[in-house]
Order: sequence, then C-alpha cells, then structure tokens
Amino acid sequence: MKFHYSAVKALLSRTVNAAVALMATLSFSASCTQSKCTAGTEEFAYLYKDLPFEMEMVSRPSVPDRSVYITEFGGNGNGIASNTQAFKEAIEHLSSKGGGHLIVPEGIWYTGPIELKSCIDLHVDPLAVIIFDPDPTLYPIVETVFEGLDTKRCDAPIHADNAHDISITGGGVIDGSGSAWRAVKKSKVNAAEWKSFLARGGVLNDKGDLWSPSESYVKGHEMSGMNVPPRDLDDAGYEAIRDFLRPELVCFRNCENVLLEDCVFQNSPSWNLHPLMCRNVIIKGVTVRNPHYSQNGDGIDLDSCVGSIIIDSSFDVGDDGICIKSGKDEDGRRRAAPCKGLIVDNCTVYHGHGGFVVGSEMSGGVEDMKVSNCRFLGTDVGLRFKSRRGRGGVVKNIYIDNIYMTDIIAETVLFDLHYNGTSAVDAMEKGQTAQVELIPVDEGTPAFRDIWIKDIVCNGAGRAMYFNGIPEMPVRNINIDGCAIKSTRGIEINWAEDVTMTGVEISASSGDPVKTANVKNISIR
Repeated sequence: MKFHYSAVKALLSRTVNAAVALMATLSFSASCTQSKCTAGTEEFAYLYKDLPFEMEMVSRPSVPDRSVYITEFGGNGNGIASNTQAFKEAIEHLSSKGGGHLIVPEGIWYTGPIELKSCIDLHVDPLAVIIFDPDPTLYPIVETVFEGLDTKRCDAPIHADNAHDISITGGGVIDGSGSAWRAVKKSKVNAAEWKSFLARGGVLNDKGDLWSPSESYVKGHEMSGMNVPPRDLDDAGYEAIRDFLRPELVCFRNCENVLLEDCVFQNSPSWNLHPLMCRNVIIKGVTVRNPHYSQNGDGIDLDSCVGSIIIDSSFDVGDDGICIKSGKDEDGRRRAAPCKGLIVDNCTVYHGHGGFVVGSEMSGGVEDMKVSNCRFLGTDVGLRFKSRRGRGGVVKNIYIDNIYMTDIIAETVLFDLHYNGTSAVDAMEKGQTAQVELIPVDEGTPAFRDIWIKDIVCNGAGRAMYFNGIPEMPVRNINIDGCAIKSTRGIEINWAEDVTMTGVEISASSGDPVKTANVKNISIR
C-alpha cells in the first residue's frame, strides 16, 4: 500500500472532529491489517523479485475491525498523569473482545510498561508521544535472553510473550527514558553534556571518567563485567542490581505476525527493538534513534527470527544499526534457532558501530538474507560480520547489493573472527595480528561463508576492507563485484579462501592497495 496514511491522519486530527477521525481509523484498519490477504501479499511482492533463496512472503497482522481510545479508560495526555492503568485496562478490554486497535491520540502520554496481547494494534497518532516512567521498580525482572544468553532482566517498556498478530502503528513517538538508566563515559560526550550528568548526582568512578546512575548500577556492573550478570544470583541478588538490568524499549518474545510501522522509537535504556524468536516480522517506515553515546544503544536486533523484512526505515544510534543475532555460545547452540529469511531494503543508518551487522551472537546460525538499496552515512563500519572462537554457528547465503556509504570511520566491509567486545575503530587503531595458533575445529568454531557483495560505493573510509579469519576456519567463498572505495588504507585479507573480487576500484591514500597473508585461492581484478 503506497498511501501515506500517517500524513493524512495528522491532517485529519487537526481539521475534523473525533468522530470523523475514528471513521478514518476504522477504514484504515479494515484495508491494511488483514493477514495473508491478496492485498497484503501484493504490497511486498516487489521485494521477492529474483530473490536468490526461498522465503515465504510476509503478511500483515490480522487485527479485528474494532477501535477504542485510551481516553475511554481514564487516559490523560497532559504529560503528567500516569497512564499505566489506562493502558492495561484498554488492552484487557480489547483482548476480551478478540482484539482491536487501541488509539493513542495527540498528547504526551506518561506511563509505566505496556504489555501487548494477541490481535491488538497500538495505534499512536502522529502528534502523540508515549514517554515511559524511568522508575526501575515499575519494570518486573523476568526471564529473557540478552546478548544471546539466558538471563534475567527488567522487562521491556513495550513487551509481548507468545502473542500473535500484534502491531505498533500510526507515526507517533515512543520514548524509553533511557538516559535515566544508562552509564556514560566521559570520552563519549562533550563538556556541557558531561556537566549535566554530574549535576544529576549518580556515582562517579575512581578515575572520574565513568558516570553511573546509582550504586545499584555500579554493583551490577562490577559483578557482571559485560552486561549479563552471574547465573547463581537469587531473587534478592537480582533485586540488588535492578538498576543495572536495563531493558530494551520493545521486546517481543516468541511472537508471530508482528508489525512495527511509521513510528519513532527512541531513547531506549539499551537495545531499541528486539524481536526474539519471532516469525513473520515486518519493520516498515520506522525511525529509530538513540544518543550517539548510548551504551548498547543498538537500533534493531533481529534475534533468531524467521521470515522478516526491514524496509524504508532509518537508524541513528549509539551501537550497531541493523543487527542480526541468533544466540551466544552454549546457550545459542542449545536453542539452535537460526535467524533465517530476511530482506532489508531502502534503509539508512547514520551514526552507529555498524550499518548492517551479523553477530557477534550468531551461535544458532544466520542464513538466507538480502540487503539492498541502503545508505550508511557516518557509521564506524558499513558491512560488519563479527564473531569469535567459542561461538560456533554458520553464517551463509548472504546477498548484498547497491550500498552507498560516506565517512566510514573504520572499514566498509569487515569480517572479524577475533571480536573481543571492543569497537571496530578501537581494534583498527590498536592493530590486529594475522598469526594465530591453529586449534582443532569443534562445535564452538564459527564460520562465515558463501557471501555475495555487489555494487558498493564508499566516499571515505579508514580501511577499504578487512578479512580477519582463523586458521582452522578461514573466511570462505566471498564474492565482491563492482565496488568503488576511497579510503586511507586499502584491502587487507588474513586467513581466507576462495575470495573473488571483480571490478573493484580502491583509491587508498597510504600503503598498498591490497595486502594478503595466509590466503588460498584469491582472485582480485
């Protein structure tokens, strides 16, 4: 459907009364939310033309032709009153009727967590802003998956479990109040921003270069190292580090027929959008924003999902932009849930650690993906594939074409099987070593193979491309055709086999245009 409903709805909300607006909403619902209908199939058919792998066509969720306003349940959009109970009662009412559309009209809607249930569309007016209460005690600690590991964490402000036919639409803004949750490094912000954090209180580390929101956060950080706490904590132990257990903004677990359309998702405590083990996922026309300094501020992490599209969307975030995952180490291999069948088209990534990223949590495997017609403008890396020994999993059958990049700080294309949790920029500055010890292949050996990259243009990169495989499992069968890259350094390839580059033009201002080590069957023209 090419009709820009969000613009028309915004006009209606300012020129007609509520009854007419409701009629328009009902008409939209009837025409655009029928699952597996001919119209829905035709809408996305262009994405499947000449698709190099088999993938069932996605379809919109099926939501009944029934609507209620949040105001009917005591909702107040004055930006002050809490709407937690109003959202809960409205969703329970719709669920008891078999589902429908919950309309959030213009205003600022302050609330605690929202749980979506089957056959419900959260329709946020273009002039509406949903802001989540930053009080950590409002968000229950639940069993979930984060960074590929089974763990416990504060539940997402918007969440759903084992639901079907759910959506968030309408074009409004959804804000996770993430700045109240996140720690901040002094090196990541300017002097005025740093001063504003110090004025909020919180806790400063001994070096004076890391601000944390509370002692609870510091305690969790000290015992966890990274972002997942030890598994031997009891309920009291988790409660003591509640502030550290930062939630994603939106997390849908084990759901089917999911749609996020037109809305702005911003300022998340950690990852912004996290579909986890879902099927038939549509991300269309969304804007995803996190501050450039936001720790773990990913745009979208599509995690062990089957049959998804991400189209016509933009990402400007603090970590990876569009990221594909499937579990980490033993937990990921035990779940054995690959991320499979994805189309990414017409998306833009601005600030971020990577534009399109696979890993590093890919232990369940990643396969059958097409990425085309995208722009990466100022990301650390353009196409970023990362893993390390111990992960296991196979990444294969990835097709990428028509990508345009500018001001890429590190590499336009990166395959790194030595990922250690640091950014690609830091890794490039420190330098990486091709000589590593050969060890036997086992279930923890990761593999990247069978990847086709075509028609890439980059104006400005730190390094054109970098392949950094491992001796026991070199990066294999990588095919690059028709690329023009202006960079400081050229192409460096370590531990790779069966690499073909045709029609590749590199304009490197220093060093050799191509350097190789420990390679086999490499053809570069």
